[in-house]
Amino acid sequence: MVATADLYDERGEQLASLSLQLRDFGGVPEFSGPVRTIRCFEDNGLVKAVCATPGAGAVLVVDGGGSLRSALMGDLIAASAVEHGWAGAIIHGAIRDSGALGGLALGVKALGTNPRKSAKAGAGVVDEPVEIGGVTFRPGATVWADADGVLVER
Repeated sequence: MVATADLYDERGEQLASLSLQLRDFGGVPEFSGPVRTIRCFEDNGLVKAVCATPGAGAVLVVDGGGSLRSALMGDLIAASAVEHGWAGAIIHGAIRDSGALGGLALGVKALGTNPRKSAKAGAGVVDEPVEIGGVTFRPGATVWADADGVLVER
């Protein structure tokens, strides 16, 4: 994968750069792919359901409203994502089982951690544009993530 810094130098304003500082948790530090989205709040029912469908190298972008009160992904959901061919997840919220996620072949960026599990009602929406940190993530756009940050096609 091309480094995000080099990619931005090459493509400039064709790309949006997420200034929000996310932490790396997955076992794959550099990942990219077409965007799939979920908007949910303290409920990971949709995250679990979507990660159990064929990912085909996509990156799941989850707008969890920035809540750190409960985790939207843990080791079981992340393992399901690996099994179903997802490249990674970018979560505007918390994850848990951070040590286990580091051992999985999945890129994971999130705000932080919380061992508390979330609700499982499945509230939220799938595959609609989401805005995180002033950057819009549209389903189907390509996203790139590495140690320097996150870029997405405008």
